[in-house]
Amino acid sequence: MATEKKGMAAITGASSGFGEVFARKLAARGYDLLLVARREEKLRALASELASEYGVSAEALGADLSRDDDVARLEHRLASERDLALLVNDAGFGLSGSFASVDVEASVRMVQVHVVAPVRLTRAALPAMVARGRGAVISVSSIAAFLPSGGNVVYSATKGFLISFSECLALELAGTGVKVQALCPGFTRTGFYGTEEFRGTGAPPLPGFMWGTAEAVVEASLRALEGRRVVVVPGLVNKLSVALRGPSNALSRRAARRRSQASPPKDE
Repeated sequence: MATEKKGMAAITGASSGFGEVFARKLAARGYDLLLVARREEKLRALASELASEYGVSAEALGADLSRDDDVARLEHRLASERDLALLVNDAGFGLSGSFASVDVEASVRMVQVHVVAPVRLTRAALPAMVARGRGAVISVSSIAAFLPSGGNVVYSATKGFLISFSECLALELAGTGVKVQALCPGFTRTGFYGTEEFRGTGAPPLPGFMWGTAEAVVEASLRALEGRRVVVVPGLVNKLSVALRGPSNALSRRAARRRSQASPPKDE
């Protein structure tokens, strides 16, 4: 059983995948838990298990973060929590198909879950953290943000937002004692590709060495949180992929800016 209480960790998307692993590892470290996901029955079972095993408080809160009313309810809960030490924005999903073929409402729901909800929940959590001079926010992004590809348009774009949001927020919070992290995993063996959105497609047929485990990703995140790194890319294969692609993206962006500055639009 955990012996030292660390405050509360609120985790969205906690019923499976990275969120569930975060819940297990943080409970083992002595954090009380606020577990958030759509599948409330599974959440309650997980909360009961972790409370019994580690002697922590674990609350299950069913919420669909694509719904404004559920986000508002969770905002209020976080803003009123005086002992919130860590917020993990993990809730998310993928879509299969080109941007033009995917239902636009599904793409809008993704923006709501990946962008709007983390912004609102982070804003709700920060004032008390800053006032106490400690706390952290982890937002689960993806290496897809560095490696844009067709068939993944809104997913890559929203994950890219989480990186930029985290980097800018970390600069703003420097000296407050509050840390910010954008966690960018690659292909990981979770239930991600078994969801309804990927029905009939399944996981990409990649060699085994390209796949990581959720446990390794979460351990890398929590280790990095002890330092000052904001963008965390777990795994050697993922680091190499980002390193090889990243510089070319940066050069392309700089070249585009130079072209824009050299050829300003004419007044109509």
